[in-house]
Amino acid sequence: MITIAVSKGRIYEEALPLLAKMGIQPIDDPEKSRKLILPTTRDDVQLVIIRATDVPTFVEYGAADLGIAGKDVLIEHGAENLYEPIDLNIARCKLMTAAHKDAPPISGRVRVATKYVTIAQSYFASLGIQAEIIKLYGSMELAPLVGLADCIVDLVDTGNTLRANNLEPRELIMNISSRLVVNKASMKMKNAVIADLLAQFEQILLTSAQS
Repeated sequence: MITIAVSKGRIYEEALPLLAKMGIQPIDDPEKSRKLILPTTRDDVQLVIIRATDVPTFVEYGAADLGIAGKDVLIEHGAENLYEPIDLNIARCKLMTAAHKDAPPISGRVRVATKYVTIAQSYFASLGIQAEIIKLYGSMELAPLVGLADCIVDLVDTGNTLRANNLEPRELIMNISSRLVVNKASMKMKNAVIADLLAQFEQILLTSAQS
């Protein structure tokens, strides 16, 4: 049995068409089912739908053989113990700094609110800016409005939430997309099956790029 961990929400929705082309479709709708492990139309493949931040942990410790997660999550987790063979090019967005429209350019010392502590520390250090990182788990846009932080580091897609709160994106830190990751032990023990799945992913992505 091959177990694939996929994060809830946008990544799951955009991964479904790729999986469907490989004959992997969940039998139960995760929005309606209370099942935590979803059987699929392939007898040898099952899905676990979990929080994005948990995907690399499940794969690293072998609870899942493969996983689909954003590059932001993988960097924060520290995915040295995972194989990351394929960029699936789905759930694309940008990781950026953002601040109030009237805020001055960032320089010197800065207070930053984010859930991406590792990435933010590395980014500001590379600029020679001394940053105090405040970890938040949600509602990042609120931090500059109430004086908790000078700026935020967060994912930006449409930018609508920023604009609605009088914030604006500033500097691009990195482009983000979702990647396929593989447990190292599974790659050895279940090599034939996993190699076949990887080849199917690559062929589907190649065909999509050419169309």
